[in-house]
Parts: sequence; structure tokens; C-alpha cells
Amino acid sequence: MACANLVKLNAASSSWIGQKSPFGQRSQGSSTRRVSFSIRANSYTDELVQTAKTIASPGRGILAIDESNATCGKRLASIGLDNTETNRQAYRQLLLTTPGLGEYISGAILFEETLYQSTTDGKKFVDCLRDENIVPGIKVDKGLVPLPGSNNESWCQGLDGLASRSAEYYKQGARFAKWRTVVSIPCGPSALAVKEAAWGLARYAAISQDNGLVPIVEPEILLDGDHPIDRTLEVAEKVWSEVFYYLAENNVVFEGILLKPSMVTPGAEHKEKASADTIAKYTLTMLKRRVPPAVPGIMFLSGGQSEVQATLNLNAMNQSPNPWHVSFSYARALQNTVLKTWQGRPDNVEAAQKSLLVRAKANSLAQLGRYSAEGESEEATKGMFVKGYTY
Repeated sequence: MACANLVKLNAASSSWIGQKSPFGQRSQGSSTRRVSFSIRANSYTDELVQTAKTIASPGRGILAIDESNATCGKRLASIGLDNTETNRQAYRQLLLTTPGLGEYISGAILFEETLYQSTTDGKKFVDCLRDENIVPGIKVDKGLVPLPGSNNESWCQGLDGLASRSAEYYKQGARFAKWRTVVSIPCGPSALAVKEAAWGLARYAAISQDNGLVPIVEPEILLDGDHPIDRTLEVAEKVWSEVFYYLAENNVVFEGILLKPSMVTPGAEHKEKASADTIAKYTLTMLKRRVPPAVPGIMFLSGGQSEVQATLNLNAMNQSPNPWHVSFSYARALQNTVLKTWQGRPDNVEAAQKSLLVRAKANSLAQLGRYSAEGESEEATKGMFVKGYTY
């Protein structure tokens, strides 16, 4: 979708990243005054910090299976299955009952339907996870909708009723939450869209912590576009600067959050592809400039990369010590081969679970900086980019 030829309506929505912002500039003659404020104590703070540390434990990362029913249906359709609750439950049972998964996976993000589901034997999925020392998590946003006054950009809804929903999720066993909003580089991005993304994430994070859930902060910078990697770096630095400003404004405890950023890569249509070392260099540069060391863990999304490429990039970022736990929160980059192995057949469940362990172990090694792509299957090297969606 073209994003040019806009009518500039106001300063906020028509400012592009790269321009000097008018906000925060003090007029001449203004005086400095002392401001005092207090930050209220959160009864969950100690628990939040411990949960974040557990998820950000060496050699482990997050399995993201929080696809909406519609998205899950598309994946099931790829192997010829109907989008029914029975089929969704069967696939998620395959994933969540994989023996030994907790050796490599520390957290699992669930869709609301899955949080309340059980195995065919009647065991709650949250209990299956706990038995493997895997922390249950929950997707809490309500999806993207058009952002009025922007350049064909989106904002994430779901703040209404979030406190009561979060309290119920906590009772059901969830201990961390995920909220995904997006930023589009071909669409500017506009200052309005960046501010809306940052503010929404900050409000969600504060509400989550107030109800005992560690918030995963995810302003996803979409891969769409033909821009070079330097442009991605510029936008990522601006976005994360805004995010942390508003997190602080909302008194969010940094030690009790996790981040889920995109890796800094060229646009998907850019003529020059970047190596794993280059992606690692740019991504770590951005993080070191923007992310406080108080944050315990950075759990990357796979961004439509192939299973192997996502693992190689993670491995490259762990070749030297980082101020934070640098790991993964992968969906398709852990599940692509699993789904194709399963094919919806009960007699393929064990083989599919073994393929999940192969991918989980590979990313565990990458988190430790010890991964090698030698011996990887051809299927694992295939890319998975979908325009407008890099989950």
C-alpha cells in the first residue's frame, strides 16, 4: 500500500522519524523548578522479578503458541486440517506435552483458549507446563486496528478491561503476558504511530505488573519494505527510546519486564541481504544504546526468517557477553517443521515432538553461543516471510 502524498494535518501525525521533535524543548526564559513524586509499591514486585529471571535462564527461551484462532486455522489448513477447536487442541497438546521440553524452553505464550484447555486425559495445559518447569504466559492484546490521523498505520487495542482480564489469567496460572503492536517503516513511520505504540505498551506493562504478570514488551518493526539495514536501525532506536520513556513515566519496574524486539535487518525486499554477523552487530548496537541493563531478558521474535537463519542470528549475538539474557521467543521458527511432520496424524505425534526438541535444542545452543548449522535439514532453511506479519 502506498504511503506517500499525504496531507499534513498536524505536527504530531506528520512528523517523520529523522526530523527533530518539537517536544521537550524549553522556551527561553523558562525557569527550572523542583518536582517531587512518589512511586507506589507493587505487592507483586518480588514475584515479578523472580518470574522474569526464571524465564531468562541460561540456555532457555520462549515457545510462542499464542496465535489467534484465525491464524492457527491458516496453519492447520496448510496441512489439510479444518479449523476446529478439536484440531487446535490436538496440535497444542502435541507441543505442550513434549517430554523434556523444559530443558530448552522456559516460558510458553498461550492464546486465551489454550490457557483454559486440558489434554484429552483431562490434565490442564498449565499443569503440563509447570511439570516441565515452564512458565505459562498469555496473549492479552485484542489485535491491530487502523490508527486515525496516521499514514495508513495501525494501533493495538485491548486496554479496556485489561486489569480484570489479567487478574483472571493470573488465577488460571499465567505468570507473564504478551502485547504485540507494530511499526511500519514504509509508512513513515509517523511520530503519532510511534508514540501510540510506545504509550500503549507502557500502559499495558503497568497494568500487567499491577496484576502479577511479567509484561513482554513487543513493538514489532515489520520487515515489509526495501529499505537498507541502516534505516531499520534508525527507526528501531527511535521506537525503543520512546518505549522506555513511557515505561518510566508509567512507573514500570524494569527488572520485572522482558523485551521481544525484532532483529535489525534490511527490509524483506531490499536487494542486499545481511549476514548473521552483520545483523548481530546492528541489533546489539541498537540494544546497547537503548535498553537499560536492569532489564533481565531480551527474547527475539523470529521475524519470518527460516528456522536456521533465526537460530544463526541468535547464535551470532551470543558470541560475547551481553548485559542481558539474549534469547528467543519463536513461533514459526520453532513450529514450521513440527507442523509439517505431524500432518494431523496421531501416529506422527512422537516424530513431530522430536522435531520440536531438535529446534528447541538448536536455539538453546544459540542462546549459549554454541550452535552450528551443520546437519540441518533442507526444510529448516526455508524462509517464512509473510507481508505485514513477521511473527
